[in-house]
Amino acid sequence: MDLDKSETAVAADSTDGLITNKRKESKDSDAAASTERETWDNKVQYILAVVGFAVGLGNVWRFPYLAQKNGGGAFLIPYTLMLAIEGIPIFYLELAVGQRLRKGAIGAWNDISPYLGGIGIASAIVSFWVAFYYNTIIGWCLYYLVQSFRSPLPWAACPTTQTGNVTAPVMECELSSPTTYFWYRETLNISPEVGVGGQVNWWIVVSVLAAWLVVFLCIFKGITTSGKVVYITATFPYLVLVIFFFRGVTLEGFHHGVARFFTPDFSRLADPQVWLEAATQIFFSLGLAFGGLIAFASYMPVRNNCYKDAVLVSVINCGTSVFAGVVVFSILGFKATQSFKACEAGRAAELVRLFNTTEALVPAAGSLANFTVWDNDTSGWYTVIGEMPALPVCSLEQELEKSASGTGLVFIAFTEAINQFPVPQLWAVLFFLMLLTLGLDSMFGMVEIVVCGFSAVLSLAFCHQAGPYVFILFDEFGDDIELMTGSRPNWYWLACWKYVSPLAMSLILLASLAKIAASGAPYQAWHADIGENISLEWPGWCKFFAAFLILTPTIWVPGVAVVKYFRLYNWTQAEPAFFPREDLLMELTGNQVGTNISEWERKLFYWMPRCGLANEMDEEDGTSTVTSDSASGSADDNDADVVEKVNLETEDTRC
Repeated sequence: MDLDKSETAVAADSTDGLITNKRKESKDSDAAASTERETWDNKVQYILAVVGFAVGLGNVWRFPYLAQKNGGGAFLIPYTLMLAIEGIPIFYLELAVGQRLRKGAIGAWNDISPYLGGIGIASAIVSFWVAFYYNTIIGWCLYYLVQSFRSPLPWAACPTTQTGNVTAPVMECELSSPTTYFWYRETLNISPEVGVGGQVNWWIVVSVLAAWLVVFLCIFKGITTSGKVVYITATFPYLVLVIFFFRGVTLEGFHHGVARFFTPDFSRLADPQVWLEAATQIFFSLGLAFGGLIAFASYMPVRNNCYKDAVLVSVINCGTSVFAGVVVFSILGFKATQSFKACEAGRAAELVRLFNTTEALVPAAGSLANFTVWDNDTSGWYTVIGEMPALPVCSLEQELEKSASGTGLVFIAFTEAINQFPVPQLWAVLFFLMLLTLGLDSMFGMVEIVVCGFSAVLSLAFCHQAGPYVFILFDEFGDDIELMTGSRPNWYWLACWKYVSPLAMSLILLASLAKIAASGAPYQAWHADIGENISLEWPGWCKFFAAFLILTPTIWVPGVAVVKYFRLYNWTQAEPAFFPREDLLMELTGNQVGTNISEWERKLFYWMPRCGLANEMDEEDGTSTVTSDSASGSADDNDADVVEKVNLETEDTRC
């Protein structure tokens, strides 16, 4: 990465910028820009980084499960709607904030308002906690990856025990399955409940430490190293998904799984839970409110079209979810078909043993029946009366309904399907390498509420007495986006940012709280004696720890505001990052690019007087453009005006 290259020079090289550089940048601007944040080597590297951040394990193991659970193809209706009113608008907003303010989440929120600085800190703390969760999953994947080189695969068959001269499978494995046993006993060595600590699993310790080492090696030099790594981590999962796709559609019974995935059940749309899960999946699948998008965009040149980036990455992310669903359910369809055929074969063998035919009319279990038995002494068949045993019930539909999510899908169901592939070691290595490069997972329920709560706080920022000043900043933000991309956000994006998205996220927050209050928060514990999971209530100390996890980030939101309002800490507002407003304005007006805003748009979205970029462009070409106060005055006194308004010490006098 060329760190000596100025932002303006990088921007001039960008093929996506809508504003052409028609004049040479001044030496002062060039020197100022060169002292700013380092930049991505190229636009492709940036897009791959954002795609890699947004596309994760949730696309592979959470979305397919939610789709088939919530109406199949009908689930795509609320999913697409939530993408339109919640996902893309907030994704666009975060990229624009990072690109304009040139800082990470903490610095960006402080620039927006010092009273909102706690939101950036809260996002960082949430990311800190979730990193432990993610890295544990990466450690598990590393362990499975190493085990995938063994032949036969260690989860292919049940281990055996020797009792005298008798060799028998381990009872816990026989009651469950080889893949289930390997996951719960050989990998996790899980205790019967959360209150029973047990011993430390050294193999998991080594795996998790190795995972942290991998993460460190990828990011220890910032985007200098991570920018190179994304060429592999962002593209390799797609390569593996394509390979699994072509393998999956050649498997017997794959169409049963794909049909199960897409068959719509429109009656499910009447269930509010379906809409809630669609909204939360969109929110966390795109990685909103974690601060990562703001940080990535802050390394981009100011002349980058962040609007096109937001739409492109959002569509890629959701398209990946659907494509991964096809891949997953084609393989689960094969698995269900094989299980159904094995069940049918077992049932037929039992019928032959009892009746010497598979065409017999099967009596009810527990009733008396005439069985046909072979007599070795007479070498002939004879009939005996006995109690009819229960025969296995085989149903392809029931086998398809056993599709799991999360760790159950990845480490149990999918590995069981891989066991039936030729050369299963190759497919296992590919699969767990893919999971390593994804490195993400769906959120823990409590963390979902925390992150949604941060975004809902945004709407509260406009309710206090200083609310109009915050609106000034948001209104001038439209001017800055026009300077960066060449076009002002239209009424749709403004409506989503100011009204629709905050309302949607507030409803998600309230619905999640109501759901937990109504159903509680049980957890699944492994019961070795029956080979199944059972539902248990969290003990008190776990609930206390959950409350601690929630409070550690949320307390910063009001805490920072109170400290700064009453000046309990001697803080000073940081200097805004360099933004070549004057240069961009001259280029924009030189290209005669402007936006005519109607009266109804002004009343709904621009509550401040006519000023800023509109007045300056009116002076240039006489157009009737109504915008907020953004770029009036010289570039030298603009930053000072912003600092004055952010600190709420003077009224806006630039109009």
